[in-house]
Amino acid sequence: MLTFKRALPEQTGMPSWCIVNFIERLQRQKVPMHSILLYHRDCLIAEGYYAPYQADTLHRMFSISKSFTSIAIGLLADEGKLSLDDAIVRYFPDKVPENVHPWISAMTIRDMLMMRTCHASTTYKVDMKSDWVESFFTIPPTHPSGKIFHYDTSSAHTLAALAERLSGMPMLDYLRKKLAPLGLSAEAYMLTDPFGVSMGGSGLVATPMDLLKFGYFIFHEGSVEGQQLLSSSYIREATSHLSDTLVTSPCRSEGCGYGYQFWRNEKGGYVCYGMGGQLIIFLPDYDLICVTTADTQGIVGGNQLIYDALYEEILPFIQANPLPEDKKAHCALKTTLENLQIAPLAGNIFSPVMETVNDTVFRFAENSMGFADMRFHFSDGASTLEFTLRGERYSLSFGLGKLVTGDFPIYHQRYAASGGWTSENTLYVRFHIIDEFVGAVHFEVCFGDGDVTVFMKKQEESLFAEFNGHLYGRKGEGSGV
Repeated sequence: MLTFKRALPEQTGMPSWCIVNFIERLQRQKVPMHSILLYHRDCLIAEGYYAPYQADTLHRMFSISKSFTSIAIGLLADEGKLSLDDAIVRYFPDKVPENVHPWISAMTIRDMLMMRTCHASTTYKVDMKSDWVESFFTIPPTHPSGKIFHYDTSSAHTLAALAERLSGMPMLDYLRKKLAPLGLSAEAYMLTDPFGVSMGGSGLVATPMDLLKFGYFIFHEGSVEGQQLLSSSYIREATSHLSDTLVTSPCRSEGCGYGYQFWRNEKGGYVCYGMGGQLIIFLPDYDLICVTTADTQGIVGGNQLIYDALYEEILPFIQANPLPEDKKAHCALKTTLENLQIAPLAGNIFSPVMETVNDTVFRFAENSMGFADMRFHFSDGASTLEFTLRGERYSLSFGLGKLVTGDFPIYHQRYAASGGWTSENTLYVRFHIIDEFVGAVHFEVCFGDGDVTVFMKKQEESLFAEFNGHLYGRKGEGSGV
């Protein structure tokens, strides 16, 4: 199993203090980071996890899954089980309609890897209850394939289905077998679509160390501990600039080009990219790999903040040769890494209103979300938010000025929550979802004279739809149960 040599940053030519500056900059910018790993000149020089995350905590990696899918396709090509220039319809006769559109018929595996399909968006999102793979062949195309870059997760999903058909096993199992020297964690897994196909576009759930091991394999062009696990030519091509992305990019970091399910970056390197700040940033010119997990959903340009902090706080200070030992700076870095945590919300931990609304039941007017009532119980330890939703009673715990962990009811997702008073009568509570479905659920609660107004906002891709919108209720009145 692959293990990493560890070294002090100064031993590889990087000052410890610049890593501290990188971390502190992201904290000032309120970027909800979950982990940071830095691998420089073949040494692991920094590794930190934001409590309640730990080294062995599994994390949803979203579109980093696409890079794993690309490697599975490359391995199958090495085995001679496919050619990148094969038409994809050849492998799915059971999914392709008789009157398939000629643009779909002409689409190749290479087109799909480069995100140059004939679809302008993800096809299975048109009807997620229908066969996700079949949708790729039945949804009408918008243009010929091989021409224009459009980010299309159904392309990666269909490639994962192809990998499973040709390997005869779940895609992650196939990768574990073929990349055995990496020692990917046994607990890592991939979510599947409703029809049992691995979500090769977004479903990987793994540890940050799994990402670093995968990154090492890519950075060394498939060579691990003296074994060439995948042809270096495939990895070089996969990480090169094959598709232009400037026109469709929402930020600078996504406008630098695309390979085979790998992004290019602004510093001449490449990236495995996942929504919300899941990143493996490769910088060959600096002999550096940076792995992050985070939740930047809802932060405009949130991923760019991570890139910019790395580029501006660390890269300019890397030296060609080892630096003198700096015990004070390294001690500061060690302390910083050991004390990382998801920051609790700012705000007052006390308001005079608490005494008048504590344990008061507010009953809501009829609403589309199905909430009947809500009450708060405030405590020095864990406060609680209790509510009735569609006839069922639920409770959520949170800390005032500190994080409290729990299990989010209905969806049974682990969370870390904190709250604070933003004004005398307004309470803000945020629940960080830290499970398969990374995101956040926000409550803004304004207490009036005998009434309450609640605004709920969810920032998560698939679940928590009930927790979006406004509620209005009065003390002991309304249509609650």
